[in-house]
Amino acid sequence: MKVPNTITALIIGVVVTLLSIWYGQNNGLMPVDASAQAPRIDQLFNVMMGLSTGLFLIVQGALLYSLFAFRQRQGDNTDAEPIHGNVPLEILWTAIPSAIVLWLAVYSFDVYKAVDSGGPPPMTQTAQVVPAKTLAMPANAAIAATLPETATESAQTDAPPGKANQQPQDPATETVRNQEVPQRREAPGTGVVSPSIGPSSQERGKAPEVAINVTGLQYAWIFTYPDSGVVSAELHVPTGQEVKLTISANDVIHAFWVPEFRLKQDAIPGRQTRLRFTPTRIGTYPVICAELCGAYHGAMRTKVIVQTPGEYSDWLQSQVATTPSEQPLAMVPPQERSPAEFLAPYLGRMGLPDQLQSGEDLSAMAQSTPAA
Repeated sequence: MKVPNTITALIIGVVVTLLSIWYGQNNGLMPVDASAQAPRIDQLFNVMMGLSTGLFLIVQGALLYSLFAFRQRQGDNTDAEPIHGNVPLEILWTAIPSAIVLWLAVYSFDVYKAVDSGGPPPMTQTAQVVPAKTLAMPANAAIAATLPETATESAQTDAPPGKANQQPQDPATETVRNQEVPQRREAPGTGVVSPSIGPSSQERGKAPEVAINVTGLQYAWIFTYPDSGVVSAELHVPTGQEVKLTISANDVIHAFWVPEFRLKQDAIPGRQTRLRFTPTRIGTYPVICAELCGAYHGAMRTKVIVQTPGEYSDWLQSQVATTPSEQPLAMVPPQERSPAEFLAPYLGRMGLPDQLQSGEDLSAMAQSTPAA
């Protein structure tokens, strides 16, 4: 019995739909998700992958079917039937993709708004002043500096003309900054609005729990923690707490990208952009520059380490430099201390006699010791 064409088309449509849905949800193309914003973006990606799979199967299936069903038969030298057009078919294959693209645009914008702050900070925001601190760098970092008092947030958009757009410089990058590229603050009243990503609409207006300044330069990332004065070549963040990155560039355009967070933000010379996210998975993930920035663009990589809040606090404390007031002995110049005072902390570990530790005649012992 010959199966009607409508039933055949229905069966093919059901099979294509099921395959598209399955592959859209099980494509395995995305890395592990490590932020609160990642699931929404993954859902959008899976929907787009499912639709793309369905369209691919339909178009390629129709092409393969046509190659075999309408091929020239052996001994058939007649001309093919002339077809001048099929208006209903043309309307159909134009309307369906248009409807899909329009729906995806609306859905994508909804996801974008769900993870985007939607604009600059409030007009009433005031500058926060950070006291001077001595910075400590880990072993793999390349820059150390002293952080003077400076504003860490853009503020006072009603500043005098000529200064309304000036942005306080990050002192941690003073030695590597291109002075020909002036930084600029947010100024919604004059149309200067820097791009920003995060947080969700429910978190809008809420102060982030961790604020970090990010500076991109050829070819490295520098992370400054204003509240503690720590500068690092690696990004450390606590899990379960909202993080705000204030991103800038010293030379050319860079792009801060962590694939596991599903978020990417440009680092623009002369502008400060923002990126807000909440880490959810403990681990170490790559930080990649996603903008071609020069000959060694491919080597501009570092890592973000997501830790528990306790581990993050311990790391932050371990990076804070010890001030001279916590080491009174270091305040006494070495030339003003006697040999016994200078060597006293080390004599016991060297196994020397106890009387030497009390400061007795070291020079006499040195003179009586035979030369090797």
